[in-house]
Amino acid sequence: MASKAPKKANLLDHHSIKHILDESVSEVVTSRGYVEDVRLSNVRLVIGAIIIVIALFAQFYKKKFPENRDFLIACIALYVIFNGLLQLIIYTKEKNAILFTYPPAGSFTSTGLVVSSKLPRFSDMYTLTIASADPKSISANEPVQFTKSVTEWFTKDGLLVEGLFWKDIEALIAQYTKEPKKSK
Repeated sequence: MASKAPKKANLLDHHSIKHILDESVSEVVTSRGYVEDVRLSNVRLVIGAIIIVIALFAQFYKKKFPENRDFLIACIALYVIFNGLLQLIIYTKEKNAILFTYPPAGSFTSTGLVVSSKLPRFSDMYTLTIASADPKSISANEPVQFTKSVTEWFTKDGLLVEGLFWKDIEALIAQYTKEPKKSK
C-alpha cells in the first residue's frame, strides 16, 4: 500500500506539505490501475526546448549587434510567441492538475482522470478534485472533491499518516467511479 519510509514534511512550509500530499495522491491513483498520461508534459517540454533553442540562436548568432538586428527581432518575436503558447497551455489545460491519467485497462470508460489540488497559502485546508480528462465525453462522471484540514493527516512531528490519507483518497476515487452520470 504505502512506501516503507515514512513521509515527513516541514509543517511550517506549506509547499512541503502540499508536495507530500500530491505525491501520495499520485501513488494512490496509480495503485488503483490508472496509468499516468504524460503527453501534455511532453508537449510542454518540447515547447520549452524550442524556446531555449531560439534563445541560443539569438545569443550565438555569427554576426554582431548592428548587423543582426532583424534576426534578433525575429528571435524575440518567436520567443514571446512560444512563451505565450506555453503559458496558454498551463493556464487552460493544467490549471491545478497534479496528475492526468489514461482510463484503467479493461474499463468501459473512454476517459482518464484529472486530479487537481489546492492548498492556499496561510491555510490548512487541502482541496482535492477528481474530474474526467474529457468532461464532454459520454462516459465522463461529474467531478468530485473534498476539502479537509491537513492536520488530520500529519502528526505533530510532521509525519504523514498514510493509512488515513489513502483511505480518504480511495473513498474519493470510489465516489467518482460510482457516481451516476447526469443527463444534460
